[in-house]
Amino acid sequence: MLEVCLLGTGGMMPLPHRWLTSLMARYNGKSILIDCGEGTQIALKEKGWSPKPIDIICFTHFHADHISGLPGMLLTMGNAERTEPLLLIGPKGLTRTVNALRVIAPELPFSIRCVEIEDNEQTFSFDGFKIEAFRVNHNVICYGYSIVVERAGRFQVDRAEALGIEKRCWNRLQKGETLELNGKIYTPEMVMGEARKGLKVTYCTDTRPTEGIVRNAAGADLFICEGMYGEPEKKEKAREYKHMTFAEAASLARRAQVGQLWLTHYSPSLVRPEDFLDGVRRIFPETVAAKDGRSVDLMFEEE
Repeated sequence: MLEVCLLGTGGMMPLPHRWLTSLMARYNGKSILIDCGEGTQIALKEKGWSPKPIDIICFTHFHADHISGLPGMLLTMGNAERTEPLLLIGPKGLTRTVNALRVIAPELPFSIRCVEIEDNEQTFSFDGFKIEAFRVNHNVICYGYSIVVERAGRFQVDRAEALGIEKRCWNRLQKGETLELNGKIYTPEMVMGEARKGLKVTYCTDTRPTEGIVRNAAGADLFICEGMYGEPEKKEKAREYKHMTFAEAASLARRAQVGQLWLTHYSPSLVRPEDFLDGVRRIFPETVAAKDGRSVDLMFEEE
């Protein structure tokens, strides 16, 4: 199960009823936060989740509404007696930006490792899942992210028995090990079935529509995408400031053939995003005007 919570849905500035855009996901004992704008700690508290066990924080870019909450988040983690290292991932300049913000959070009981994305597309692998970063089109360097949980095929008992592999070795093959037994080599492919459908969440914000978004979001169970403006007449403004309208986000979702689209990163002037859904759902029916705290538990398909 992959737990996903869109902590905040606001762009530019926090509002009394809308925190700045950030996402938290939990899988296999790991917690991943994407973006950390002002108010993220409050949004976490409202969700009932703790910042202490966050293992990874990914940043799309370094505009204040996406990173200004980091110093307070780090201090809260430290006050919770966290000692485990924290990994930060983001565009080039991450180390310099984090060091500047840490002027007001200088002493922490845990270490921080900054990894700067070097390429237009880059994959980071962890225990049981991976994070795929991809460049988008904003007025500063900006990335989207996919959290991908792959699922191996079923262990084929009949194949293992036919090959004469002892049961005590089955678990190692299931975990991907290659074994040498009695002078013979056995690989996982010899006893595993075809890979099964996994889970995928794609998140992107502060960007114009790009082919890279379509390619990287392809087949995602959940696509969380900015919709700065719901009003169709604001398409030119979206183009000028390198943001998106609801309709543009829905077109990306349709082309990428995702399971569901959650709109986020609304302009402060967009008071009732849901008022613009009817037209957007004609483009992509499974569109939701997300509100702060919207959550889902994504489950593997049963076979």
